[in-house]
Amino acid sequence: MSDTVTLSLAEATDLSTAALTANGADGENASAVTDIMMRAERDRCASHGLFRLPGYCASLKSGKVKGDARPVASEIAPGAVRVDGQGGFAPLALEVGLPVLAQKAKTQGIAGMGLVNIYHFAALWPEVETLAEQGLCAFAFTQASPMVAPAGGIKPFFGTNPMAFAWPRPGQNPYVFDQASAAMARGDVMIHARDGHPVPLGTGIDEDGNPTTDPNEVLKGAQSPFGGYKGSNIALMVELLAGGLIGSVFSPEAGRLDNKDGGPPVGGEFLMAIDPAHFGDAAHWAQHCETLFSELTAMEGVRLPGERRRKARLETPTSGIVLPRSLLEKINGLM
Repeated sequence: MSDTVTLSLAEATDLSTAALTANGADGENASAVTDIMMRAERDRCASHGLFRLPGYCASLKSGKVKGDARPVASEIAPGAVRVDGQGGFAPLALEVGLPVLAQKAKTQGIAGMGLVNIYHFAALWPEVETLAEQGLCAFAFTQASPMVAPAGGIKPFFGTNPMAFAWPRPGQNPYVFDQASAAMARGDVMIHARDGHPVPLGTGIDEDGNPTTDPNEVLKGAQSPFGGYKGSNIALMVELLAGGLIGSVFSPEAGRLDNKDGGPPVGGEFLMAIDPAHFGDAAHWAQHCETLFSELTAMEGVRLPGERRRKARLETPTSGIVLPRSLLEKINGLM
């Protein structure tokens, strides 16, 4: 018997919806969470697809996350939106808040949004890509629970604290990147551990602070920030934006509050949207930026981030998605 199984996106959607509903999510929350995982699976981003489903279900089953949460958006200033997730997962809060943020940015040029009282367990690129497809430049930041040792330290303190950025390209796919401030995303370390593969040196350290390529030892010890102090500085910036600025928790606080059920910790997300047409070169900004992209990609060996995902996005509706059979069996056991 093969160690993998291929599912269509429709089959994967039904599977996810059924598991989430069986564990306490109502229709709106199950749909929003499933959609965010399917966007990852469609782009072959395995670490943020159905790999996350058992964690989502565990947090529903433990009662930590409210499966019937109804997020509430408030316009707290001309350029500021606040979404209270009401103790639910982030995807539905984003569905509620993104249209408000986009409208404000288009009206006055720039706007920010804080999501609080949410449980974030997904990639960040879907929300910034959504904004860029509406002609907006977008940023997103979120923290987590302690996983990454600050530069010079050996104990987990920061989350992997990712940031995502998207730039609109009229008539073309937006430029999008999403990256952790850690040397490797947490989900990728976990997948390496599951599959018995070593991680690159520099990914993390063991419990005694020694560099290791064993992902299991990294998970017991701490991940490392990318680029030493540079990644550590970015992680701290993300803490301040997604915690301090919007009145949410910092990663160490989230870790102390968490029940360790395997799902996401409580946290926040900060997003900013900018309309380039409001910033001094309304007639020419897009064309000018395309000259930069063209000159960059004309260099041999250079590609823009997201190209691999975009290629996969075109293929998976026909080819389906490939899951480890063990993951499928685990998901079936949730129902």
